Amino acid sequence: MQVIKAIWSIFQNQILGMKWLNDLLGYVLTAFGLDTSNRWIGSIQFFIYDVIKIVVLLCLLIFVISYIQSYFPPERSKKILGRFRGIGANSVAALLGTVTPFCSCSSIPLFIGFTSAGLPLGVTFSFLISSPMVDLGSLVLLMSIFGAKVAVLYVLFGLIIAVIGGTIIEKMHMEKYVESFILAAGSVDIESPDLTRKERLIYAKEQTLATFKKVFPYILIGVGIGAIIHNWIPEEWVVSLLGSSNPFGVILATIIGVPMYADIFGTIPIAEALLSKGAQLGTVLSFMMGVTTLSLPSIIMLRKAVKPKLLALFIAICTLGIFIVGYLFNALQSLII
Repeated sequence: MQVIKAIWSIFQNQILGMKWLNDLLGYVLTAFGLDTSNRWIGSIQFFIYDVIKIVVLLCLLIFVISYIQSYFPPERSKKILGRFRGIGANSVAALLGTVTPFCSCSSIPLFIGFTSAGLPLGVTFSFLISSPMVDLGSLVLLMSIFGAKVAVLYVLFGLIIAVIGGTIIEKMHMEKYVESFILAAGSVDIESPDLTRKERLIYAKEQTLATFKKVFPYILIGVGIGAIIHNWIPEEWVVSLLGSSNPFGVILATIIGVPMYADIFGTIPIAEALLSKGAQLGTVLSFMMGVTTLSLPSIIMLRKAVKPKLLALFIAICTLGIFIVGYLFNALQSLII
């Protein structure tokens, strides 16, 4: 057992976490006569390390996920979802969301397509909640920073929110609150041609490049904010606002996350810096969920497809779910870290 733990620790810290890269950067900066304990130099080291780490993991993960996704084009996904009913359909939709590496705004066109195709509204909302909040890439990245227990629980709770949220919307029969042009659009169900392995690899490469170009600016912004928090924000400030002494930390972190627009790859460096400064785990994860699921741009886009009552229900379900998950993680923090 000790050998397995040691191997896993090496895998988590040196392969996923790329701690060797941080050590190498520190050595190089020191060799140039720079003091890594200096705030400016420390910020530069944090920035370079996190950008390289996230970009490398991002490109590898998106390539693999996109290759898998090439077997599930929208037409095939619609057929798969159409075979299930009830909570089973919501569960499959939530799981399908995990292989779509999209931010919330990118998920909305697929949500509209699924709804137009006649899939149950609750099923499409399970997909819409799950897709930006949890994916295979987030599982690996979270594992590289917070460990396997936190990563698995984060994904599990995200899937639970998606399934419960979609089920509630389905049971409340909210179809009349979808904009009429969505319901009237319909969909031409064309069977996707079989792709060769080479075509799938080309597709994965194109998706990786497209995703990288789209999210790279947000990675830079997220890492920049993380570097500022990590090296310039006094620890006592973070603890007072987001630590255990503030019972409203989860609520505050979620609200702060809403105006931001980023996917999980852009929020992870901020979360990492906040946690290192003394913020509670659940509070940090609530911030990440707030950014990825309830970002203001995505809410504005979703309003074009659904009426205010359904939009308000979606926001209420996600917000309540994020609050519950945040406080649960805070309560269990000593057991899982």
